[in-house]
Amino acid sequence: MSAAPRRAARSAAPASRPAAKTAARRPAAGWFAVWLSRPLASFHLVVAIAVLLTVLGLVMVLSASSVESYAGGKSAYSLFIQQAVLAAFGAVLFYIALRIPMRLMRQLSFPVFVLSVILLVLVLIPGIGTEVQGSRRWFDLGFVSVQPSEIAKVTLVVWGSHLLASRMTEKAGYKDILMPLVPAGLIVCFLVVLEPNLSTTIALGIVLASLLWFGGLPLRMFVTIAVSGGVAAAILALSAGYRSDRMRAFFNPGDDPQGIGYQARQALYSLADGGIWGRGLGQSRAKWSYLPNAHNDFIFAIIGEELGFLGCALVLGLFALFVYTGLRISTRSIDPFLRLLTASATTWITGQALINVGYVVGLLPVTGLQLPLVSAGGSSLAITLFMFGIIANAARHEPEAVAALHAGQDGRVSRLLRLPKPEMYSPARAQAARSRPKAKPKAAKEAKIKGAPPRRALPPSGRGRGGSDPVPRRSIDSDSARRTSRSTESWRSTRAWEPSYPMRHARDERGKR
Repeated sequence: MSAAPRRAARSAAPASRPAAKTAARRPAAGWFAVWLSRPLASFHLVVAIAVLLTVLGLVMVLSASSVESYAGGKSAYSLFIQQAVLAAFGAVLFYIALRIPMRLMRQLSFPVFVLSVILLVLVLIPGIGTEVQGSRRWFDLGFVSVQPSEIAKVTLVVWGSHLLASRMTEKAGYKDILMPLVPAGLIVCFLVVLEPNLSTTIALGIVLASLLWFGGLPLRMFVTIAVSGGVAAAILALSAGYRSDRMRAFFNPGDDPQGIGYQARQALYSLADGGIWGRGLGQSRAKWSYLPNAHNDFIFAIIGEELGFLGCALVLGLFALFVYTGLRISTRSIDPFLRLLTASATTWITGQALINVGYVVGLLPVTGLQLPLVSAGGSSLAITLFMFGIIANAARHEPEAVAALHAGQDGRVSRLLRLPKPEMYSPARAQAARSRPKAKPKAAKEAKIKGAPPRRALPPSGRGRGGSDPVPRRSIDSDSARRTSRSTESWRSTRAWEPSYPMRHARDERGKR
């Protein structure tokens, strides 16, 4: 080879290498995007996030609680076994939530919400509710304690989404959006404050605020309500002795380092001791009676000490992926109920996680909110898994997912769980099904009284005789009729028994044949 071709080959080689590297990177970078374009990607993401956070929580609860359990005269695995049983029960609830039809969920939303309010009242009665450390929050069933305020979060999300979705279909005013939902939410918050339980009240406030935000409340009214809620929370935080002590410890952390500020201070020491890589799983020092509630409210500090900064980043990354997945499901859904439900539930769970991490790292005052799916605690794990199951069910109702499932592309998970195929939501047919039974009872009653057959309705073509459009009839006292029609329409559309999903008719089945 001559010198000129050799030089040309050497000069061309460096230019071709970056192109080859870029071409090699492109398939690797596009693999995740291709996987996300699959119809059931959102469903698989929700299931994977729930499993990873639950498994991580079980491992960390075992590590953080073993020393305290053994020092208390119990088995080192006692709290872990209790958490594992609750995780198994939560898995059953997750599966039940996957199988619940959305139509049935909307029908039962209001009765179950009323039941949760009754439970909040019953837990305040001495002899029925169990009092622990001055708070009456639990029903002690012997083998497990149930906290009705956790159930109220889910029922408020589901019923509020059903209510606002029904009002959105008829373009109701802002008063119609506020009046049914806000008083009910305030009643629930008031009952929880009486326990007292400020942390759960904050979580319920997040649920209510997210429903109003995604429900289309104007920014001016939303800011007014948010400021009013913040002022009420500040008054509640300064009214009781233990809550005001927490606020004082947050603003003056060095005043009482061995008293009210001890727990938050030890959490920071635990995080600092972990560094980047952590001390190793099971090697925490703070869990040896240095950090109170290490397995519950402050388990994020134990994660930082044993797994380091990378472990904390993994937890925050999983919750960030959950935010992306939840909002992705919300934007891809065509059913307004599912859009509101997934967006509000995602905001609630993520907001609770951020508040927990915020007070562990010292950015917020200590509130007692648990880290979802990770912290040890009563019925919180099972209820949160049930909520994840509802979100996963909503992911299976995305239009592409419904089409793929009806085409036989179930996937291994769906075939293994034998999940039913979801219904395709149709706004036009849902509206027709909602308005169909309105005039039937009145016509049947008139026919029964007069003994005459009911009058036939005009054909749905919208044409009169000769193909001309019919002249619209004038209404006597049109303003009052319009107000009555609007109020009746608003009430009928928000009833739990009104159909919201298309129902198959015998004529449709004959037409298909």
